[in-house]
Amino acid sequence: MEKFTLIGAGGYIAPQHMKAIKETGNILVAALDPNDSVGIIDSYFPDADFFTEFERFDRHLEKLRRENGQGVDYVSICSPNYLHDAHIRFALRIGADAVCEKPLVLNPWNIDALEEIAKETGKTVYTILQLRLHPAISDMKARIERSPKGKKHDIDLAYITARGHWYMISWKGDVAKSGGIATNIGIHFFDMMQWIFGELKYNVVHLDEPLRSAGFLEFECARVRWFLSIDRDDLPRKPEPGEPQAYRSITIDGEELDFSSGFSDLHTKSYQEILNGRGFTIQDARSSVEIASRVRRAEPVGLKGEYHPLLKRSRG
Repeated sequence: MEKFTLIGAGGYIAPQHMKAIKETGNILVAALDPNDSVGIIDSYFPDADFFTEFERFDRHLEKLRRENGQGVDYVSICSPNYLHDAHIRFALRIGADAVCEKPLVLNPWNIDALEEIAKETGKTVYTILQLRLHPAISDMKARIERSPKGKKHDIDLAYITARGHWYMISWKGDVAKSGGIATNIGIHFFDMMQWIFGELKYNVVHLDEPLRSAGFLEFECARVRWFLSIDRDDLPRKPEPGEPQAYRSITIDGEELDFSSGFSDLHTKSYQEILNGRGFTIQDARSSVEIASRVRRAEPVGLKGEYHPLLKRSRG
């Protein structure tokens, strides 16, 4: 039974990590979040210690290690994106492996520094890239690998997930803290595309606004038009009561890829892979961090060239 601690217990994705720790037969010994609305912990680990102050959390883990010889094995990181780098460093310093939500970091140069610290400490930094474990995505990768050498595939990718006014008030609405829409909700898709279609050759951004972002990416084996949005007005149709306010679509050479389901256990699968020594590491995360960083720094060109069809619709 491995011992975990969790930073960011009050976040949206934290329950998936608690569930994964539980379902893989391990234990959460302590959790940290400045917000104390974390009753969800009781559903998984009611005996876990909880802290709202980092200093007391740090002291508690240090006491466990020194007095009882029970240092934690893993630090799961679900904190705001801009804090990932610091919290990964903390995990390595206390002699634990890090399991970090996406994005691993906001800037590519942070990856180089983390690699050095990981090497010095002998610990490992893992990241959650769960789309690589989705059966439909894995099947697509296998199919693309069987394609004729040199073939370029035409991809349209759209992901719209409606968010309320709270989103822009929270840290997610601050580009300096979240990296913006393309980083916060797009980085898994950037990773997926790079993983399947190879090295990025060309990148242009058509639109980059607080609520939506769109662009074109050319990889070694694909041309990708992408569109991301958190604006419910961009949904192709108004959801019925009780339906998810989200829309996912990937077409490959005009054929729709069905990946509407199969997401519920991907974090557990990710933890299983990590515990078996096959988790995704710093190098696996590098390409998607670089793509998101380039998108964030690009000058949008507007409705020119190969833009996603939904972009024109969203512009009226």
